[in-house]
Amino acid sequence: MLALTVDLAMRIAIVWAAGILLAVAVSAILPEKSGLSFAGKQATIFVSYSRAGFWTCVLAALTVTCLIVFRAIAADVGMTR
Repeated sequence: MLALTVDLAMRIAIVWAAGILLAVAVSAILPEKSGLSFAGKQATIFVSYSRAGFWTCVLAALTVTCLIVFRAIAADVGMTR
């Protein structure tokens, strides 16, 4: 059981490390001045592509982490394919 826990922890760590590295690379490569503007009634919101790319990578790492944990929980309760 300890080996499976360590394996799960390593998978999650690798996913987060890759996600953060990719997010930092996206943030560094894309220019800050280009992005999307959302016009509202009171103000215009500007979202730069680099910031959107950063949060997309972080959200992807979070999603993969949830899937890995769900798969481990499902395997613990006996659900297999």
